[in-house]
Amino acid sequence: MATKKTQATIAKKTKIKRKLSIVKIHLKAEFNNNIVTLTDMDGLVLAWSSSGKQGFKGSKKSTPFAAQKATEEIIDKVKETGAGSAHLIIQGAGMGRDSFVRTIQASTLQIESINDITGFAFGGVRKKQQRKG
Repeated sequence: MATKKTQATIAKKTKIKRKLSIVKIHLKAEFNNNIVTLTDMDGLVLAWSSSGKQGFKGSKKSTPFAAQKATEEIIDKVKETGAGSAHLIIQGAGMGRDSFVRTIQASTLQIESINDITGFAFGGVRKKQQRKG
């Protein structure tokens, strides 16, 4: 027996209702995708976008152009909040890092700071023990 979907259960468009003066924009630039997240200063997510959400598939998701399109969507969301400045937080070693920063610089947003929190390995694994005998 199939149930009838009501108007309330259909996906709603999310509108940002809070007015903020400053926001954080996070970029996770992976080798397979670029994910851009808009948060307030406490870290509560207001909006997000990714290369896959923009319609790119396969290896095209990791391109700088795909990161630019995802960033442009987030900039539109920032304008809805009324924020004039943003802190940028970049993580990962993907190709979309530079186009992310360039796209935000081209907009009317003022950049307060840019943090790179990409992890890197140091020390490595333990050496294999020499064979006895």
